[in-house]
Amino acid sequence: MKKFYLLLLVICISSGVMAQRGKVTSALSFIEQGALDKAKEALEQAYVHEKSKDWFNTYFAKGRFCQAVYQTDDPKFSAYCTDPLEEAYAAYEKAISLDPKGNIKKRIITNMVYNSLALDLYSQGSDRFEASDFAGALKSFATQIEITESDKYAGAVDTGMYYNAGLAAINSEKYEDAIKYFQKCADMVYMGITPYLQVYESYMGLGDTTRAENYLLDLPNKFPGDNQVILQLIDFYLKADRPEQAQKYITMAKEADPDNYSLYFAAGIMYLNQNIFDEAIAELTKSIELKDDLYDTQYGLGAAYINKAADMFLKANDIMDVNEYTQAVEDANSEYAKAMPYMERALELKPDDVYALRSLQELYYRLRQKDASLNEKYEQTRARLSELEQ
Repeated sequence: MKKFYLLLLVICISSGVMAQRGKVTSALSFIEQGALDKAKEALEQAYVHEKSKDWFNTYFAKGRFCQAVYQTDDPKFSAYCTDPLEEAYAAYEKAISLDPKGNIKKRIITNMVYNSLALDLYSQGSDRFEASDFAGALKSFATQIEITESDKYAGAVDTGMYYNAGLAAINSEKYEDAIKYFQKCADMVYMGITPYLQVYESYMGLGDTTRAENYLLDLPNKFPGDNQVILQLIDFYLKADRPEQAQKYITMAKEADPDNYSLYFAAGIMYLNQNIFDEAIAELTKSIELKDDLYDTQYGLGAAYINKAADMFLKANDIMDVNEYTQAVEDANSEYAKAMPYMERALELKPDDVYALRSLQELYYRLRQKDASLNEKYEQTRARLSELEQ
């Protein structure tokens, strides 16, 4: 009887284990059927039982469940997981760690489970990026990369995922991560010069202008003759208020692309910022000849004439001879008049722009003594400014 009792006890214990582990099997079946509410209930019972809570299949089933929550279109299941794909990945990894024989790992590889998870993470990351959740997108893409770089992923690595991660990182201002991913793209010769320029932008984002400059200066060695590098160097030196270096690269760029209006615009603004008015006017005029429908160029040329005229008035105040003073004032007003058509064109291109309106109000007021028709324009401009500034 004693032996019979012991055998019966073993049978009862085994039946209890089988019953609890059967919950996991049931959960997997419910997941396949799309009955995630029933799957959740079965898994919750498996989580709390001593014989199944640390079983590798329980965590494998949890991974399948979380992934199914992400994939379902039924909104009533969406609350089952906070971040279903991250939870799925954590569950699969836990399952592998609890399985000393490696059967779960083989199942994941054979059934291409991580391939499916990587595709889901790409989809999730793309959706988050489109929704401007750049930090969330980076998290998705970073996990996708971790999975595809692992030995549980059955397939070739997609180079584009590093670029996606880099874009998410730079948009979320996580510049160190952006440098890592864009440099990976550069090392893999993906998208040519583009990732190199984005590494540079990331250094600028970090405020490390020294490394940014050195990185940029090395690019002509890698991409000889590429005008993008020269344009970026011009932009860098203009922002750094280093006009001599900027002028050097502007000259180089003009030689390579003499009809590029943006180069003349850059040179004009550089001269304008240094109060070198005649050179600014010449460069901006050339830019407008090449492309006359840009607000910034029209406004810039108008501003160059206005600033030149203002400077001429200051110098006129030092003239003691009445006739010479009168002529100097006349000459200054002539420069003011030259600004008017460009400011009017700027306003035409950008209606209700307060900066153009303020400049025109001043010009009309100053010049109306010689041209009575400007009185009406002055009153109209003043009224419009008043409306916009209320």
